[in-house]
Amino acid sequence: MSARDAEATAPARVGVLGGGRMGAGIAHAFVLAGSRVAVVERDEASAEAARGRIGRMLAESTTRGSATAPLSALEARVRVGLDPAAFDGADLVVEAVPEDRDVKTAALARIAAVVGAASAIASNTSSISIDALATAVTRPERFLGLHFFNPVPASSLVEVVAGTATTPALVERARSWTRALGKTPVVVRDSPGFASSRLGVALGLEAIRMLEEGVADAADIDAAMELGYRHPMGPLRTTDIVGLDVRLGIAEELEAAFGPRFTPPALLRRLVAEGNLGRKTGRGFYEWSDAR
Repeated sequence: MSARDAEATAPARVGVLGGGRMGAGIAHAFVLAGSRVAVVERDEASAEAARGRIGRMLAESTTRGSATAPLSALEARVRVGLDPAAFDGADLVVEAVPEDRDVKTAALARIAAVVGAASAIASNTSSISIDALATAVTRPERFLGLHFFNPVPASSLVEVVAGTATTPALVERARSWTRALGKTPVVVRDSPGFASSRLGVALGLEAIRMLEEGVADAADIDAAMELGYRHPMGPLRTTDIVGLDVRLGIAEELEAAFGPRFTPPALLRRLVAEGNLGRKTGRGFYEWSDAR
């Protein structure tokens, strides 16, 4: 750990709206860093599922030895419920709901209605304009993007996305928070797809077109990038892990901004329509046995 990382400090209190795979992963990361975390879900069934996800992640971290506190102490740092009032007094609240502009705007408005002026608010969006989402937030200077990657525990990157109104001081705080999680911050300005999604989706869409055209099968297309370009994972397997529905949503955002070079292939639309969304459903471009 560098001296800079050692000086980084996680926020004392964190809120996460949405306890799905991404929200649970974000909560897990902050709990390990020492934060007390409140996760809010839409109903009790979703809350119970979120408790299970976070509990499994914490137990796995304890088993691997990557946690610095006993499991009971880690579990005591996180609470999952239904009332956004749990976010009151949080230093940071992260929205981690599905990648849909209207859904995210409504979620951010719910957060802004219950937190004080000192609370920073972040969206985990992977493609939607931070400036567009900021219209739902009072005091947009305290709003920014924190784009975590799936799966959060295994990813070392967080994209810090600065909107037009975001203060430089908040960007620096976000850098520190990210380093405190043991991850590397990459700061980008607000632009459709930011850096990672724009590049990743461009590669992923071309790989899907190649599969659609019968150029090669999924495993060989991925192997070409893994072995030829030393990518740790090929674009089709990556799409399965990210979620085909998520990739489709990002592609549609980018198509609206940049035109037909980001038009989603028919194969991607068909698989999403069939409910084959990748790892989370057990099938995408590959078969998965660990769907959750």
